[in-house]
Amino acid sequence: MFNKYQNMFRSRWKALWWAAGVCLTAYCTVPSQEQTDAQVAAAASAAHPAHVNPWALDKSAQRRSPGGSGG
Repeated sequence: MFNKYQNMFRSRWKALWWAAGVCLTAYCTVPSQEQTDAQVAAAASAAHPAHVNPWALDKSAQRRSPGGSGG
């Protein structure tokens, strides 16, 4: 049943080194909980300007425009 998986690695030591490398990569790339909490707190405390829709028409330009679409 496991015949095709027995030749995946030439030795058990190579398989262990490969697994250790995968675990070390995961350990080094995932941020700690404290670091993540600090980033969230810093982002929440920063003052965000009010959102402006770039596609919205300017209300002052609408008042000044003579006429309209008519209807």
